[in-house]
Amino acid sequence: MSELWNLIWGKPEIDPAALSQAIEQELKAENPDFRTRLLIRDGARALEHYWGPERLKEWLNGSTLATKIEAIRNEDLGELGFPSLKEQLMDATKPETVKEFLRELGSRISGSATLEIGGAIALLLAGYLSRATTDLDVVNELPIVVQSQHELLQELQKRYGLLLTHFQSHYLPQGWEKRMHQFGKFGSMEVYVVDVYDIFLGKLFSARTKDLDDLRIIKPQIDKSKLTKRLLSTTAAFMNEISLRQSAERNWYILFGENLPSL
Repeated sequence: MSELWNLIWGKPEIDPAALSQAIEQELKAENPDFRTRLLIRDGARALEHYWGPERLKEWLNGSTLATKIEAIRNEDLGELGFPSLKEQLMDATKPETVKEFLRELGSRISGSATLEIGGAIALLLAGYLSRATTDLDVVNELPIVVQSQHELLQELQKRYGLLLTHFQSHYLPQGWEKRMHQFGKFGSMEVYVVDVYDIFLGKLFSARTKDLDDLRIIKPQIDKSKLTKRLLSTTAAFMNEISLRQSAERNWYILFGENLPSL
């Protein structure tokens, strides 16, 4: 599957910059078939709807493939083939934006701190996920030296579009803290990220459709046998709660088309 088709296939959100790049990449090959030309045309229309005519014009003026794109935009290909594209477009949170946020936060707090990051931001930083998110989820409580900086956090939220939030570690599998990965040092702040398999399992036992959509994107990138082993060895507490187990059974069936492995 080409980069363009892989980008749009079954994704709840599509980053417009990634879509424009994928369109250009697709047109480096000669003679795209009808369905692909239709996707390129509808993709360009969706970009114009999202960006506006001026931003679209800037993209085309800077592209060496503008002539090909314009030819397909003007081609009589019939009705829309991908009508939902314009609703799917949303600027993805960029890893570099998160790093800039962490650098500034770490350089402006008075004292050392450690952040343990989970959730979508951790997946984004590790390259498993690309979507919009405003929540930078920290495990358990924020360190006091960070938590006390109310004005600084409000300023950074306004400038970076990121909000420091927290969630309790009991939403993660047993032993998660031993499997974290060091992400880096940002000023006086050490940052760690929760392991992708532990995040996957935390989301597996969730009833939220957003978590299921994240799992659908992560699934092709992980080892199912390793995931199953981690599931069986670390989630007994989740399995014993009926509502959590029901969510996991439903999500596992949707993802893999089979029953949830038993302990």
